[in-house]
Amino acid sequence: MATTSQALTARRIGDGVFGAALVAILAYLYLPVAVLIIFSFNDSNTLTLPLSGFTLKWYEELFANSDLKKALFNSFYVATLATALTVIIGVPAAFALDRLSFPGKTLFRRLVLLPLVLPGIITGIAMLNLFKIMGFRLSLETVIIGHATALLSVVVTQVFARLQRLNRNLEEAAADLGAKPWETFLYIVLPNIRSAIIGSALLSFTLSFDEIPVTFFLTGRDNTLPMYIWSTMRRGITPEINAVGTLIVAASLVLIALSVWMLRSNER
Repeated sequence: MATTSQALTARRIGDGVFGAALVAILAYLYLPVAVLIIFSFNDSNTLTLPLSGFTLKWYEELFANSDLKKALFNSFYVATLATALTVIIGVPAAFALDRLSFPGKTLFRRLVLLPLVLPGIITGIAMLNLFKIMGFRLSLETVIIGHATALLSVVVTQVFARLQRLNRNLEEAAADLGAKPWETFLYIVLPNIRSAIIGSALLSFTLSFDEIPVTFFLTGRDNTLPMYIWSTMRRGITPEINAVGTLIVAASLVLIALSVWMLRSNER
């Protein structure tokens, strides 16, 4: 009995320590986000406690700031087209790595992964030199190409890993039953890799949206939101910036919920 009681006590203590560690980790991750959201509604210009009151004026100023709205639109424009470009190029590249045999395949696979491990500043300088040599004028379009180059490996690795786990017998069975290659892809392959494509696209969009090093070297006169925030924060953090951050957090939660719903619908 004594041994059993001691074991139960030790287990409770262990559970308590584990729970406390879990709470500490979650607080470390999300407390800064909570502070950002709270101070976006603070009536005072200064980020000090105690809070002086509740207000929505920072959001009103945010929507009245034409430069910030333009930077936000530019970020969505760049992230959307860069994500589309990574998917258009990355999915066929993943199929080539999985299905084809060609000279230099191992080298090609490693080179595709290279932008993922390179620091963003190196990728930005390299792309800048290339565009200068080719005579391209720096613009949002050059930023899109730079982001797509840097994030291509995200799509390739995710889709390739899913293709590696795909049961090829399903495709052979579909072919034996008379399915054409495009029908096999549409009804067999695509449903099995759809979650990988969606997940990698969302990750690419998020990384592109807040990318600074590559954007810094490749942007022209047009600012993206991270560049606008970076330039504004030289004068200090303002409640307006907190309001922008709060809206981005809310949009991220919507995207996460949408992706989970889409993946569950696909499974059903």
